[in-house]
Amino acid sequence: MAEKKKLFIMATHGPENPELATIPFVMGNAALAAGIEVVMGFQGNGVMLVRKGCPEHVFAANFPPLQELMNAFVEMGGRLLVCGPCVKSRKIEDKDFIESATVVNAPTFINEIMTATQSLVY
Repeated sequence: MAEKKKLFIMATHGPENPELATIPFVMGNAALAAGIEVVMGFQGNGVMLVRKGCPEHVFAANFPPLQELMNAFVEMGGRLLVCGPCVKSRKIEDKDFIESATVVNAPTFINEIMTATQSLVY
């Protein structure tokens, strides 16, 4: 039996760059639709994307709205991990994130990256 594939995507761009904020979700949804496990991490300004109230205001030309892509990602089983130190440096509380996002630290990211078949960074 073939080993299950896993893709790790790190998103580092926030709502200030709608295209680079949206593309990770496009790629993640495509991978999930192909039966690949997907874990998405958020570092730097990327943490803002999973903050309550943000996704519904991010639109990139020629792409579906971020909120639509994010909903599909979570519904298909994609996981959302948020950088704890990045959150603290922005003085954001865990409760300020969407329900499906989990705040984690470096060891969790390293484990997800090392167990992934491939990794992408945006």
